[in-house]
Amino acid sequence: MLSDKLKNHKIILASASPRRQQFFREMGLDFEIRIKSVEEIYPNQLEGSAISDYLAELKASAFEGTLASNEILITSDTVVWHKNISLAKAEGAGEAFAMLKTLSGDWHEVITSVCFTTKDYQKTVNQTTKVKFNVLKDEEIRFYIENYKPFDKAGAYGIQEWIGLIGIEKIEGSYPNVVGLPTHLVYETLLDIMACG
Repeated sequence: MLSDKLKNHKIILASASPRRQQFFREMGLDFEIRIKSVEEIYPNQLEGSAISDYLAELKASAFEGTLASNEILITSDTVVWHKNISLAKAEGAGEAFAMLKTLSGDWHEVITSVCFTTKDYQKTVNQTTKVKFNVLKDEEIRFYIENYKPFDKAGAYGIQEWIGLIGIEKIEGSYPNVVGLPTHLVYETLLDIMACG
């Protein structure tokens, strides 16, 4: 089991997301939470997974020089990619409404990148899931924003919340990835790191 292979290592999860933390608990992994604030700005020319890769690695760079030899730092970032535009976290109800309105009745991609960093090694992986929304009524969008306040989520929605239950028609790919973590990819990558180490 992965937890046995990791017994001489410490996983550092650099995420305040309760959803990511819950996934790690459900995967049976012991971890410590360490948060360092970074300004999530990326070069304008980046697109899709290049954005989430860059931001996951940027979050890791804040820990440079602080990791012990047995620590594995995990940082991640999720991007909602629609019509060649990255939909980040909404800054208010108006922006959230506009995002959900543009996603309504259409496909988009949810891309999550995960960066694994040790004292002398770094690897970044990413996963893309395609999601299709039904046509959402304006009152449904307003109800969701008012009651769930999804301002901490890329694309202004959480698939595990009310809007996902009533509004998502199809999904192609990993469901946990849309929630915020490609769990199977995290598991496989940690196994690879242990095998190489």
